[in-house]
Amino acid sequence: MNKVLPFLLLLFVFTSCGRKYKIEGSSSVTSLDGKMLFLRVLQNGEWVDVDSAEVIHGLFSMKGGLDSVTMVTLFMDDESIMPLVLESGNIEIAISNTELTAKGTSLNNALYEFIDKKNSMDVQIEELQRKEARMVMDGYDLDDIHRQLNREGDSLVQNMNSYVKKFISDNYETVLGPSVFMMLCSSLPYPVMTPQIEDIMKDAPYSFKSNKMVKEFTTKAKENMQLIEEHRRMEQNAAMNH
Repeated sequence: MNKVLPFLLLLFVFTSCGRKYKIEGSSSVTSLDGKMLFLRVLQNGEWVDVDSAEVIHGLFSMKGGLDSVTMVTLFMDDESIMPLVLESGNIEIAISNTELTAKGTSLNNALYEFIDKKNSMDVQIEELQRKEARMVMDGYDLDDIHRQLNREGDSLVQNMNSYVKKFISDNYETVLGPSVFMMLCSSLPYPVMTPQIEDIMKDAPYSFKSNKMVKEFTTKAKENMQLIEEHRRMEQNAAMNH
């Protein structure tokens, strides 16, 4: 018995020591020099400081113990810079005028691979507008242009939606699933159940649906959908009565 106890204590020390994060950051943005950066987590609608560091000659570092894997945001003062996952291991952050990346740990690697690919898909969709202008200048028939670009646009949007859905469903059980879902929802003017969101929720496990942020959004979205439906019915009734 006495031999087992020190081993168990040792095991506890190793596991608690093992769950540590270390952030090594570099920045080529000169305006960041001398500024304080903050890691913040959203708790009950409030941003709470987790860690902070000063940028000195383009470098900053943070480290600490970890109770659980958490989605956090890097801030400069009150300005949000980038999301990252606070998880066990060495996280490398690079900040430049053209790119923001966090890598070195599995979830951060996955998150920034996703952001990179989604950005390149966004660029392809934006490129269609420039393509339309070029085709008009080249004298193509307007109906042909719209037919072709609508087809290409639908295909790109479909690919993007499939990619986002797959990423979220692959990460239903990690912090990335709910976080990317909320990024997707934040692009909407107000909470509504779009076909894409309904598709994501349809296959989601209970753990995802019961996530606090996800649940708040879907509850509000369903309330809004009911209000929209009631408003539509009232308009139809009013039109029929005239």
